[in-house]
Amino acid sequence: MKVGLLIALCVFSFVWLSECTPPTCYSRALDLSKEIMALLEKIHNHQRTKTCAELLPIIFIDVHNSCITTKLRDFLYVLLNHPSQDCRERPGMVLLKRKIQNLYAIINRVCYRDLVFFSNDCEAIDTGRIAPHYGEDRLQLLQEER
Repeated sequence: MKVGLLIALCVFSFVWLSECTPPTCYSRALDLSKEIMALLEKIHNHQRTKTCAELLPIIFIDVHNSCITTKLRDFLYVLLNHPSQDCRERPGMVLLKRKIQNLYAIINRVCYRDLVFFSNDCEAIDTGRIAPHYGEDRLQLLQEER
């Protein structure tokens, strides 16, 4: 009786600790974008990579923005063609390059047409500020008030 109870307890604890559903394209893209943003912050603040990060463009990754593919491509181009060979070979920069390549591949190939883009605001990726989008009638009312 105790052995059966112990086995059942072990099985349920393994089921509880493991993830029950496999990651989807959307969840992987979200997780990877959060990892990239955390790594970028680390690279910008770490003493050894701070000088390398000065040449990187500012990017705020939002997988719901349709401009993300072009911005990731441009960011990857800057990473691959960094003027300093030493910066290109630093482990943090290599890891950042790999993660951005993975996210770009997920968005363009693996999850092609699975992701839903809610905005087309390229400036939000550069600044991090998401502007409210008004409908045409609301925009017309705002212009008439001025």
